[in-house]
Amino acid sequence: MTDNTVLFVCTGNYYRSRYAELYFNATAPARLGWRAASRGFAPNPLNPGPIAVSVIQRAQERGLPLPADLSYPRRLTEADLLSAQRIIALDEEEHRSYVERYFPAWRHCITYWRVHDLHLMPAAEAFALIERHVDALMRELTTAAPVQP
Repeated sequence: MTDNTVLFVCTGNYYRSRYAELYFNATAPARLGWRAASRGFAPNPLNPGPIAVSVIQRAQERGLPLPADLSYPRRLTEADLLSAQRIIALDEEEHRSYVERYFPAWRHCITYWRVHDLHLMPAAEAFALIERHVDALMRELTTAAPVQP
């Protein structure tokens, strides 16, 4: 059985989408058959390192494993959208305009959450909201998944 993919997208693929991906992959039961990936609409090449320090700190606080080879932020492509079964943009207010500009054919295929960036929401609040959303998503996927023998 191949895994289904949920794709988390934010602006920079450095903070919110990366934490959603990390949290999902660390907490999803293997039998669920889903994995997460993440991308960004406009990654900033000037960000220091591959992922926000606050994401690493939150993962450590929660006891979540970090991948040994943390990738640098990746720009969203149509191929990414085509390979995902679920697509979630982390902040509707911020990301809908990116979808309309770059991927208008996908506008009805994307679920929007409301997890604001650091200038509007403290990291701890954003992380907690992401965890609640991801937990709810996993419950939804669990009830929709076929029972494994």
